[in-house]
Amino acid sequence: MFLESAKKAGWIEVICGSMFSGKTEELIRRLKRVEFANQKVEIFKPVIDVRYSKKSVISHDSNTIRSTPVDLSTSILLYATDVDVVGIDEAQFFDEGIVDVCQKLAAKGIRVIVAGLDMDFQGKPFGQMPNLMAVAEYVTKVHAICVRCGNLAHHSHRLTESEKLVVIGEKESYEPICRHCFNALTKKER
Repeated sequence: MFLESAKKAGWIEVICGSMFSGKTEELIRRLKRVEFANQKVEIFKPVIDVRYSKKSVISHDSNTIRSTPVDLSTSILLYATDVDVVGIDEAQFFDEGIVDVCQKLAAKGIRVIVAGLDMDFQGKPFGQMPNLMAVAEYVTKVHAICVRCGNLAHHSHRLTESEKLVVIGEKESYEPICRHCFNALTKKER
């Protein structure tokens, strides 16, 4: 009896950090291990993330895994049937329902692995990521290396002039920087 209930237990894992910190790489690593173990997996990403591919999650170092692009978080519930594990990339771009979706999946006995930026380009908590971290059983914060001084970086500094919250971009638009460099840069920009 105990083994049956333990086997059906689901949970939420969150992988967070700045751009270029390896969030997606870690998500793909965990999902490929699950696939190797012959567990049924579904991976989702927001439809707006078309940087590398419309139908795959691809890390900056070109690791890839197939995915389903969705526009609403509730769509994940429709597609995630008969699965053991659900992966979600770029969770900060999803609507506020993403937290409820992840909790419903975990309540069904599904392992949910979510990756996303924990802070926006202004250094503020990004989207529903803080709420996902609060309800998750496991949170992994990964760090990039500051391109300006070499310290651990956890800020995604925007290189363009746009003040829009969501600007999909890569190295041409963002750089990872540490707290000290972020504070120095934002003082200059004020």
